[in-house]
Amino acid sequence: MIDLHTHSSRSDGTDAPAALLAQAAEAGLTTLAITDHDITAGWDEATEAAQRHGVALVRGAELSTRHRGRTVHLLAYLFDPADETLSEEMRLMREDRVPRLRRIVEHMAADGVAVTWEDVLAQVADGETSLGRPHLADALVANGIATDRNEVFARWLHNGSTYYEPHYAVETAEAVRLVRAAGGVPVVAHPFATKRQRSLGADDVALLVEAGLVGIEADHRDHDDDGRVFARRLAAEHDLVVTGSSDFHGDGKDNRLGENTTSPESLERIVAASSGVTPVVG
Repeated sequence: MIDLHTHSSRSDGTDAPAALLAQAAEAGLTTLAITDHDITAGWDEATEAAQRHGVALVRGAELSTRHRGRTVHLLAYLFDPADETLSEEMRLMREDRVPRLRRIVEHMAADGVAVTWEDVLAQVADGETSLGRPHLADALVANGIATDRNEVFARWLHNGSTYYEPHYAVETAEAVRLVRAAGGVPVVAHPFATKRQRSLGADDVALLVEAGLVGIEADHRDHDDDGRVFARRLAAEHDLVVTGSSDFHGDGKDNRLGENTTSPESLERIVAASSGVTPVVG
């Protein structure tokens, strides 16, 4: 069982990297990718835990990018974390999250929603360095304004909300090129989601393939049957690797480890497409 899209408490998950690896072992997973948002801070802890629990680890990140004005999440696997250009872009994306989140909190508070910046900071776990809207969602839940993150995003924090604020994001095609230049493997995440803004069409995928896109995440809980079929059709057309994953965030979302998985053959193609600078652990 191979799950190539999960988040730890180093971004917006609820479990520390080591705890996430322990849960993966308990769930019967043989391979796990930790893909925290725009950050690699959990890699060292995850590496040690993977060896201890006997779960192979694919180190990665989920990059916040933009294509034609729409948010596109790009999974980046096995890239060199010391690559200066990619690291700088990830730093810019992380740091812009803070003023963006402050603007959202101020806007909501001005409209009478009972939440403060201090409430948001209270939801940040020790060692967590990549803040985002899920932390605001957790603050609203803690304040009794909503029952869970899903309700918060559906009511206030979706991309079409009046509270939506833009954030710094590199163009998706450029992010694909940067990941490849850093020896990594770019796979577009949940591009045909029905529960959020659909981010890409067939022409968009073709442009990303020209930039060096390697794979497409087809099996994801936010894809309906048509989205999964469409993803596989484009993968066949462009010889892309097809992946499936949980997008697990711990207690923050309903997603469960291993609810969608990737085939061993697809993982082999991802490893073969990397430079080998950052190998799979275990």
